[in-house]
Amino acid sequence: MKLSDFDFHLPEDRIALRPARPRDSARLLHVGQGGALGDHTMLDLPALLQPGDLLVLNNTSVIPAALTGERPARAVGGGGPARIELNLHTRVSEDSWRAFARPAKRVREGDTIHFPEGLSATVMAKAEGGDIALQFNASGAGLDAALEGAGNPPLPPYIASKRDTDAQDRTDYQTLFSDPARKGSVAAPTAGLHFTDRLFAALEARGVSTTQLTLHVGAGTFLPVKTENVAEHTMHAEWYEISEDTAAAINTARAEGRRIIPVGTTALRTLESAADNEGRVRAGSTETAIFITPGYRFRVTDALLTNFHLPRSTLFMLVSALVGLDVMQGAYSHAIARSYRFFSYGDACLIERG
Repeated sequence: MKLSDFDFHLPEDRIALRPARPRDSARLLHVGQGGALGDHTMLDLPALLQPGDLLVLNNTSVIPAALTGERPARAVGGGGPARIELNLHTRVSEDSWRAFARPAKRVREGDTIHFPEGLSATVMAKAEGGDIALQFNASGAGLDAALEGAGNPPLPPYIASKRDTDAQDRTDYQTLFSDPARKGSVAAPTAGLHFTDRLFAALEARGVSTTQLTLHVGAGTFLPVKTENVAEHTMHAEWYEISEDTAAAINTARAEGRRIIPVGTTALRTLESAADNEGRVRAGSTETAIFITPGYRFRVTDALLTNFHLPRSTLFMLVSALVGLDVMQGAYSHAIARSYRFFSYGDACLIERG
C-alpha cells in the first residue's frame, strides 16, 4: 500500500474550529453494509443501533499538556531570551516528561524553561523533530496541579494555528465521561465528545449498554506518516488498561451474539490489541503500538463510531480497513460535498464493518 492511496482533498472551511452545541447536535454519517450512506445527527444514534449492542468508551482524561514558557538569556554560549511552546506527549516519571518544542532550534540540553505559576523545567536531552526530555521542579500530584494552572488543552495544530485556546476549550476538549482519576491523554478521544446525558438516556432506553476502558492518547497516533510505503511506518506506543469487569462484559456480549462497537479509534485499537485469535478480550494493562491498515482481520469490532480523519493518516487507514478504501473514499467525498465538519471538533461517522 502507498501513502498516496489514502489521500483526499479537504477544503479548509470543512475543518471545525469549535464543536457543535449542544454536543449531540453534531451530524452523523451512517456508513452501512455495502457502503450505503445515510445522513443523520448524533441524536439518531440509538435508532441506528440494535438493542443489545455494547458501546465501549475510552474514559481517559486529557491533561493541559500545551505549555508556553520562556528560556532566559544564556550566561554562556549566547542566545537571548526565547519564547518556547511545548506539547507534552509522554510521561517518563513522576517529575519528567517528553515534549515537542517549538522553535526547537532555540532549545538545547541544560536550558531551563520557566512557565506561569512558578513551574519550570530543565531540558535533559534533545532528539530529532523537536522532541525533548524535561525534568520539572515539581513531581507527582504537585506537578499535575501545576500543569492545571500553567497549561492549556493541547488542541491539534489545525485548530491551534487558526485561533487561540481559551477557557471554553477546557470543557469542550474533555468527554462527559472522562475520569479525573484517569489523567494522562495529550489528545481527546474525540468521538466521545458528542455524548450527552440525554443521548445516554436514549441509548439506555433503546437497550444499548456501555462499558469503559482506558487508553491514554499520545501524540504518536496523530504524527504524520512520512514513508510512501505504508508498511514502513512505525507507530508510537500508548498505555491502556482494561478491567476484569469490562473484559467480562465484552466477552459475554460476544458469546451472546451481540455487537461490540468501540467509540473512537482509541477504544478500537485497545480492544484489538487485547483480544486473542478467538476474539476474547483479556483484562490487564500494557502498551500497544498496533497499526491497522486494509487487510487487517478484526477480532472484536463489529462497527465503529468515530470522527472524520486527516488525509494520509493512520486513522484514515484504520477506518478504511473496516469497510474498504473505496467505500471510505466515497463516504468522505459525500461528507465533504454535504459540508460535514471534519477532525477533532467535527461531526461523527458510524461505520458498519463490511
